[in-house]
Amino acid sequence: MLNPSGRDALLLYDLALVMFVGALVLWLLVGGLFVYVTRINPREMSRGLAEGLIVGGGVLFPVVLLGGLLVYSLPLMQAPREADEGMRVHITAEQWWWRVDYELPDGSRVTSANELRLPVGQRTGLVLKAHRVIHAFWVPALGGKADMIPGRETYLSFLPESAGVYRGQCAEFCGASHALMAFETVVMEPEDFEAWLAAEARDATPPQTQEATRGAQVFAREGCGSCHTVRGTQAVGQVGPDLTHMGSRVSLGAGILGVEPSDFADWIAHTETLKPEVAMPSYDHLSPDDLTALAAYLGGLE
Repeated sequence: MLNPSGRDALLLYDLALVMFVGALVLWLLVGGLFVYVTRINPREMSRGLAEGLIVGGGVLFPVVLLGGLLVYSLPLMQAPREADEGMRVHITAEQWWWRVDYELPDGSRVTSANELRLPVGQRTGLVLKAHRVIHAFWVPALGGKADMIPGRETYLSFLPESAGVYRGQCAEFCGASHALMAFETVVMEPEDFEAWLAAEARDATPPQTQEATRGAQVFAREGCGSCHTVRGTQAVGQVGPDLTHMGSRVSLGAGILGVEPSDFADWIAHTETLKPEVAMPSYDHLSPDDLTALAAYLGGLE
């Protein structure tokens, strides 16, 4: 938040500085006046002076100050609501993860989860929705917050100016695992982003090793495909995150774990412990070999 890396975050940072300086000046004026009339020159005021202080200091000065801040700040809010001809990304807040759909020029969508990728120097519009309860979308380094409300769409846009990985977070209390509902925003050079999006639109990579092949069999046997989608396979579930390219993401479990094989195994075996009240059950009944194989399969989905 104090290190803005996007045009919209910089606008908010400048606004915060202006408001802080204005508040500091106001505090010094009020504090100085208080010290003057109670310590330096404590005397009875005339009725005219007292009424002048009330009208001038209590009515006119706040109206002018707050009106000036309003005139200054309202135009700053226009840019984050407009995406011009930029790309649209549809983000749905679930409990407690993020469904992310990239809208392509032909109207089709590429689905991902728990990670947002954006091109540097291009404004991208975010269409925000929520399932069941209110959430709030916030990437402090790139822009402001926006509520995500069931039954309606809200809107936000970002214009990133520096490549990098920036943490995002749900900023509205939404239940037991609210604090564990994070995500990464990966800002890429435009040509890298186009290559990534093209790869993201493809079907899943088939298992490349014997262990990963066994993991795919465990995935099918345990019925994981009834909740998760892996494009190019018979797994077409819509309840949980899309896993088609899970292995290429920055984090697992909506920002709480890495993507090493041990992280996958830990998540699968202890899901309910790591994320209280999550819909996915813990698969602690799997043998160590099955767990290792399943982790290898998921990690290979790149």
